[in-house]
Amino acid sequence: MTEPGSSLSVTLAGEIMVPLAERALWWPRGEALFVADLHWGKAATFRSVGVPLPRGTTSFDLGRLDGALERTGASRLIILGDLFHARAGRIAEPTLAAVRDWRARRAHLDILLIRGNHDRHAGDPPNDLAISCMDAPVAFGPFVLAHHPVVSVDGYTLAGHLHPAIALVGSGRRRERLPCFHLGDQIGVLPAFGSFTGTALVRPGAGDRIFVIADDQVAEISVPPSFER
Repeated sequence: MTEPGSSLSVTLAGEIMVPLAERALWWPRGEALFVADLHWGKAATFRSVGVPLPRGTTSFDLGRLDGALERTGASRLIILGDLFHARAGRIAEPTLAAVRDWRARRAHLDILLIRGNHDRHAGDPPNDLAISCMDAPVAFGPFVLAHHPVVSVDGYTLAGHLHPAIALVGSGRRRERLPCFHLGDQIGVLPAFGSFTGTALVRPGAGDRIFVIADDQVAEISVPPSFER
């Protein structure tokens, strides 16, 4: 495990990359922080159809995002799809108020959204949030930015969409499901950044690297543990 505030690193496409406990991937040379699947407004979407859910998930995630930005000093934030969960969440006033307040404090941050499947239904973020939006694939240095993890001949693909997780089996056959970075030879899939999202268990292939997130720390699993589908 890493100590709080320190980080592991991995080389992707010849670049040093740092998986962070905040569920973000940091590219120091490019001064870019990558996140995926924020699904802002998901709880508000459920509340709009009468499902009683607690408030504050967007504010909590914004605080975690602030932590990653402060720790890295990133000048760019790149969102690999699914910024808002649905149109109802995108127009929910409490959600927008929290995001607008955060954006006002981060006015000099360059933000790019690579549209995902939920973004196509929710629509692009309001103009006053000053978030550039592009369809995948997008070339960015040695990387190809996407939402769906698809191999590209143009570079190493960074993507989201799958919400990867690992099931670790401990003593007494107790299983713990943890979000993870799933980094292969040609594609790197980031964990879902949003705290109110589901996960999907992955089965790493030979040579894949897995970085799990637990208790605000990051650990690389060098030998694949027991998995369940």
